[in-house]
Amino acid sequence: MPKKQSLATALQTFDRTPNPATEVSDPALVGRPRLKAQAPSRRGKKALIGYFDPSVSKQLKLLALEEDSTIQQLLGEALDLLFQARGKPRIAQTPKS
Repeated sequence: MPKKQSLATALQTFDRTPNPATEVSDPALVGRPRLKAQAPSRRGKKALIGYFDPSVSKQLKLLALEEDSTIQQLLGEALDLLFQARGKPRIAQTPKS
């Protein structure tokens, strides 16, 4: 059985030449890990995350089901109401699909 190459040796022989097919053209993305294919509906969007009690998640899912909506649409509506209450433009609502 052949001896395995050490990690140090493997790293030294690793080809660091940029591949034009995977070259990042957006300077804002340089140095960030490449993601798998992204859904067109997510391009140009940013994920917002919060941690809540499991009952909040369950109730939100039930509302979405009862209203034949999605969690994202309900969160957009909630954010727009918050923005409106604070005198900001309503910009979070996503159209129903």
